[in-house]
Amino acid sequence: MKETEFEAKNQPEWRKYDATMEVLERGDAEAVDISKVPAQVRARCLDLSLARYRLYGARMCEYLNHQVTRGHNLVAKSEGGVREKIVHFFVAGFPQAMRREWRLLVICWLFFLVPFFGIWVSYNHDQEWVHSLLGESQRQNMDEWYGKNSTGSMRDEFGSNFQMFGHYINNNIGIDLLIIAGGALAGVGSLFILLSNGLQMGAAMAYVMNEGSPERLLSFVSGHAPYELLGMIVAGMAGMRIGLALIKPGQLSRGKALMESGKQGLPLIIGACVLTFIAAIFEGFWSGDPWPVELKYWVGYVGWFLLAVYFIFVGRSTKARRIGSK
Repeated sequence: MKETEFEAKNQPEWRKYDATMEVLERGDAEAVDISKVPAQVRARCLDLSLARYRLYGARMCEYLNHQVTRGHNLVAKSEGGVREKIVHFFVAGFPQAMRREWRLLVICWLFFLVPFFGIWVSYNHDQEWVHSLLGESQRQNMDEWYGKNSTGSMRDEFGSNFQMFGHYINNNIGIDLLIIAGGALAGVGSLFILLSNGLQMGAAMAYVMNEGSPERLLSFVSGHAPYELLGMIVAGMAGMRIGLALIKPGQLSRGKALMESGKQGLPLIIGACVLTFIAAIFEGFWSGDPWPVELKYWVGYVGWFLLAVYFIFVGRSTKARRIGSK
């Protein structure tokens, strides 16, 4: 293709690109669709490469080089620093990812709640299931911590708030990462671990509610349960996203589909760890302290309410949607 033909063919796109750059350089980002800018910059890079490869004149090469430089400066500026990325994650990335993957949210909750309540209800008909799931040593520990006449607590085992915090960080985030890794088994591993945790927690709840002191258990778990349970569910969603990429890669190879699913699931992976970290703070520095029972219950209610408001409403504004599309 001759230089004049190449210029005539691409001139309309170049003019549109220049107009977009002028708007962005004025700081009027809301007047253009920011999500399309990176693709436009890549197109200009391709044009510049073709012009140099075909040995077009210096005028055209300098012009295209100037276009690429303008675009690169704006894109690099828009990426922001660490603080901007953290803000972007909480005001757009995480809540938008949760709403986008609402089907996975429902599936993961079902795989946890059905066995949780199922084993709990079955306790009145057959206690052997619960006893076999918990084991003798675990039942003894629960009698010691949550028994009707118990005076002990989990803090007696760990000795300090910080030691409890460290234990929960190591244990709970380890479970979340295991759930995420289970997605490599076509998502079945993630669902199996959620189901297993539902059975274990339901068995523990059924045992204490019938054989121990429900108030001791519920007052302990109420503050951190919203963040711990949701963190586990979000980890399951991330694992399912990985699994679906292996099952249905579409037109991509399974390797590329896995990479794309990793990008889509990254906010869920980070979000699961953040929620579990918050839960560990409550468990280590709040749940075991002798606060009034009613206050502990209200902290739990408020936690569930705030999480619902956050994931339903945060990130829905026009500005937040533009941020999330970057």
